[in-house]
Amino acid sequence: MNLHEYQGKLILRKYGVSTPEGILAFTPKEATKAAQDLGKNTGTTRWAVKAQIHAGGRGKGGGVKIAKSLDEVGQYAEQIIGMMLVTPQTSTQGKLVRKVLIEENIYYAGPEPTLEFYMSVLLNRQEGRNMIMYSPRGGMDIEAVAEETPEAIFTEMIDPKVGLTGFQARRIAFNLGLSGNSFKNMVKFVGALYQAYIGADASLFEINPVIKAADGRIFAADAKVAIDGNALYRHPDIEDMRDFEEEDPTEVEAGMHKLNYVKLDGNVGCMVNGAGLAMATMDMIKMSGGSPANFLDVGGTADARRVEQAFRIIMKDPNVKAILVNIFGGIVRCDRVAQGIVDAYNNIGTIHIPIIVRLQGTNAEEGKALIDRSGLKVHSAIRLEDAAKLVDQVLK
Repeated sequence: MNLHEYQGKLILRKYGVSTPEGILAFTPKEATKAAQDLGKNTGTTRWAVKAQIHAGGRGKGGGVKIAKSLDEVGQYAEQIIGMMLVTPQTSTQGKLVRKVLIEENIYYAGPEPTLEFYMSVLLNRQEGRNMIMYSPRGGMDIEAVAEETPEAIFTEMIDPKVGLTGFQARRIAFNLGLSGNSFKNMVKFVGALYQAYIGADASLFEINPVIKAADGRIFAADAKVAIDGNALYRHPDIEDMRDFEEEDPTEVEAGMHKLNYVKLDGNVGCMVNGAGLAMATMDMIKMSGGSPANFLDVGGTADARRVEQAFRIIMKDPNVKAILVNIFGGIVRCDRVAQGIVDAYNNIGTIHIPIIVRLQGTNAEEGKALIDRSGLKVHSAIRLEDAAKLVDQVLK
């Protein structure tokens, strides 16, 4: 589950990670009031006005502005709230901005230069361990840094038996070129950040940039946070942070019916049981000249009603020109799937796009008989390769 920046910073502060003071605003008037309050509380005379959407690269799309007066705060908030913000991590249509975060300025003058770093905590799947990835070249795309100057990327692998050690935290601060108070502050920052990652059951904490302010203090100037959905039952407070408006409404609906659905850009709707079989089905469609329009796993305990709901969700995509049903009946029974297909036809109404069905396994013969008796115009196949070829034929 993805979080907004302001939500991620709430978690960070809970674990002792320093962040700029900020107030959420939904209107330009609220943004101006928030800036006034921050000025009184912190003495700041400049403010960051930051769009809150589930996507990175907001600054490149005009979603982050630095205001030098209260009037500018209101002006920037009016520009940003309601805009369709396009970033490298959104579609070409962009995402609607419904709120902004007003933050105090942390690029203030002082005895030391202000520096920007990159830091993230995530799972290294090859090693089966958490790791901290960091770079002295923060404030820019880490992908570009890795490509152009790979020597500027550092990693610390965390032993799950002992966790992050003090030596590793000090090595991070050393590799970032810090000394004195800023060195000590970075060591504390790294330790608190890792504790936030572990404590929140996160799958990602990405801070870009981490700021060393002019007085040596360390701040998380940004926060991209993803929480492991399988652990949300342990964090009802974090689960309450879920913003359904930021998610694809079809995917939200699918989740309500216990369907694993991800929308893609193709023209062939897929309904499969099992993630592995779903991936193989999508590959076969691609190899046969089609393009999958979705990933949809109905699960091993699907009944006729869930199959019908799956059909309804696939049909909501106007790009779908054919539907491929590929079921291997292990736990799920093929006759239940077949009944769901029949019910979908009868309840949804006339379905004008071709449907290809491949049923194998438990009660496959009974399932085929159900479809044959229904009189539906369904193309059947025995092998997956044959089913994919049928998809290619009906699309021509």
